[in-house]
This record gives sequence, structure tokens and C-alpha cells, in this order.
Amino acid sequence: MKPDLTRHYVLITGAGRGLGKHLAGHLAACGAVVGVADLDAGTTAATVAELRAGGFEAHGYPGDMADQDTFLRVAAEFAALGGRIDAIVNNAMLLHYCPVEQVEPTRLGAMLDIGIKAVFWSAQALLKHYDPERGASLINMSSPVAHRGYPNTSAYSAVKGAVTTLTKVLGAELGPRKIRVNAVSPASVPTPGALGLNSKEVYERRAATIPLRRIGTEADNSHAVAFLLSREASFVNGEIFNVDGGASSAG
Repeated sequence: MKPDLTRHYVLITGAGRGLGKHLAGHLAACGAVVGVADLDAGTTAATVAELRAGGFEAHGYPGDMADQDTFLRVAAEFAALGGRIDAIVNNAMLLHYCPVEQVEPTRLGAMLDIGIKAVFWSAQALLKHYDPERGASLINMSSPVAHRGYPNTSAYSAVKGAVTTLTKVLGAELGPRKIRVNAVSPASVPTPGALGLNSKEVYERRAATIPLRRIGTEADNSHAVAFLLSREASFVNGEIFNVDGGASSAG
């Protein structure tokens, strides 16, 4: 049973493909009005067209959400549709794994910009455009790498570790203003971006190390986010929701 998110205005970054695209479709099916924000104008337009063809309300916003001005502009445009934003989901992230000696400034800077800085811009945007009486939600994306050490993931792990801490801090800071801040931490999910980094065999090996003996799916992630946005989660704040089959807790 889907939670009722009728006329909830939800802005999702990185929603042109992968986890973000699936999430946009799932939340739209729950009744939400979704804002599809993505760096790639083509995938943004394609996702919006697909959702509209399914009878859902979706609006596209191509742009670099790592840039503060862009994030605030997109948020203002989306908020103008219904007079508010009810939730922002920080899904966008640049995936790259390599040994620490191969980490270079340009790519590291891009990962820090979209992975960490954008979380600050999202909080600023939500504070500008939420309804203080209704309250709002901010959802970040964490990862099991924030809890366990995985070789060759130093940059990605640094970002997700910061996101995990920021989620707790912002939950404490914004909670009194009726903004709940939580994070979803999914297991390995073979999205198009991830498949460019890992083979099928890698995912099979990962599944063997997860207590539930399977990798994650886009639906696993989308259901978790929808729950955190629902009224059933109205007293959940500052939490990291591990949707990883037990990978984080197993050690």
C-alpha cells in the first residue's frame, strides 16, 4: 500500500535516471507533484515526458544543483507552482572509485560540491519555500560506506560520512521549525551509473556478503523515501534509514 502524498510538492535532484528517476515515478504514483532536477537536460526532459504520459504531474529543471544560485533558482520556480515546497530529496551524486593516490582535485571538487555543498543549498531552499504550519522534510542519501571501510572509496566515503553527520545536525537544528531531516542508506543498486563502475560479477560477490543475500533495488530505495515523507513517519527525525539487507549492521 502506497502512502498518500497527494499534492505534496517534492523536488528531487539527480532525477533524470537511476534511483532518482525511479523515485520520481514512485512518489508521483503516491500523488506527489514532482520536480525533476538533473544536470542532464535530455534525461530531465525524458523523465518528465514519461511521467506526464503516465498521467502524473511532473516539472523539469535542468541545471547544476551543486551551484547555490542554480539550486535556489530551481527551488523558487518549483515553489511557484503550489506556493510551497513540502520536501527536497538530495539524490544527485557523482560516483567514482579509485585508490587514494589517484584522487585528483577536479573530480574530488565536483564530488564534494554535489555531495556535500548541495545539502546546504537544499536546506536553505526549503527554509525559503516551505509552509511553517505544514512542516516539511529533507531527505539525504547516505551509504554503507559511511559505516564501514571499503578500499578505493575514499572520496565517495568522505562525502557520505559528511552527509550522515549533516543529517543528524540538521535534524536537530531544523526540527524545532517543523522540518524533519533524515537519510536513506541503500545497499548496492545496479543503476546505469553504478553499472558503469562495477560488473555483474561484482554485484554477485556483494550479494554474497549481505545478510539477506541479495543486492538492493530501486524500489527498495523508493519505498523507504516514500515512508519517510509520509505522515506515518511524522515523528522520525535525524535518522539514517539503512535499506541495505543488513550490510551496515553485519560488520
